[in-house]
Amino acid sequence: MNTYQKLSELQALVGSALGTSEWQNIDQARIDQFAAVTGDDQWIHVDAVRAAAGPFGTTVAHGHLTLSLLPVMVRTAFKVGDLRMTVNYGLNRVRFPAPVPVGSRLRGHFKLMSYETIAGGAQVVVEVTTEREGHAKPVCVAESVARHFV
Repeated sequence: MNTYQKLSELQALVGSALGTSEWQNIDQARIDQFAAVTGDDQWIHVDAVRAAAGPFGTTVAHGHLTLSLLPVMVRTAFKVGDLRMTVNYGLNRVRFPAPVPVGSRLRGHFKLMSYETIAGGAQVVVEVTTEREGHAKPVCVAESVARHFV
């Protein structure tokens, strides 16, 4: 994990990698729990028998499940020491270029795209590229916008 003592240190790092997260396991229990919470119980996610004959040969994680892992991934990728609070401000762009079959391991790579000073802190845009272990094509690429306050 990379540690930055002060939020202001990030300003000089625009265009640079901030860190890489630990691996996250995507098992069927996690997929089923996400389906239950969101109401998205489409067979490609939750019906192993039907999914075996489907386009991916197994169940696959929801794209939004992959996206929802960003907070846990960022916590293991980098830390800013003087933050009082962070607010998720939104997303500029999200794409899911490849599926996430059950049994996959994912991790995120975080790159600082912009830093804008705001009252009490900074608004940052971070590109998060989520990789699937053993595969070259990312499973999610997103621009996450956050407001950090010191």
